[in-house]
Amino acid sequence: MAIKYEDIRIQIVEAGKNMLKSNLVVGTWGNISVRLPDNKGFAITPSGVDYNIIEPHDIVLMDFNGNIIDGNKKPSIEYNLHSSIYAVREDVNSVVHTHSEYCTAFAIARKPIPAAAEDLVQIVGGDVRVSSYALPGTKELGEAAVAALEGRNAAILANHGCVAAAKDLKEALKAAAVVEKSAKAAIFANILGGVVELSQGDIDAMRDFYLNKYGQR
Repeated sequence: MAIKYEDIRIQIVEAGKNMLKSNLVVGTWGNISVRLPDNKGFAITPSGVDYNIIEPHDIVLMDFNGNIIDGNKKPSIEYNLHSSIYAVREDVNSVVHTHSEYCTAFAIARKPIPAAAEDLVQIVGGDVRVSSYALPGTKELGEAAVAALEGRNAAILANHGCVAAAKDLKEALKAAAVVEKSAKAAIFANILGGVVELSQGDIDAMRDFYLNKYGQR
């Protein structure tokens, strides 16, 4: 395949190792994808292969109908989740699905992560909603995730984990990490007496700042 595809495969392999080291996943769970630059499909991690031993050629290239374009491995069971998001979110070029500890706590409680931390609302766009429940690997899970992601860059999948969707792989991983940190902080805040959520006006102002003014431009 073209070198640009090979570069994407290498980036996904490196991201998977970082995700494992950051405790965003355990074992072989979770998955990562990147939209192909020609928009013919996406590259996704293989099913059930340890992140420490995945090689670039193990990354599967798929079209948006679930057909394999290139690769000799079985793709992640969650390819429907990824393709569903790409189908409706033109702003999204990478999707990361994690099974991190504190996000999973919110997932099994089916409670949203409140819009209380400034970095969370800047990166995600507000609170982290919980999707309706659907079995792993199904199109229904993809549809539920799309609904929960409306106007957001991350969502909690009920009884499952977290999904982060962003303009690129680096931003998607950042969103997943910030959601996990915020989930942990919210649990401790509740122990201390309760979470104080930010106003919608402040959320909108910080989100705009992050998107249009933050960093070196």
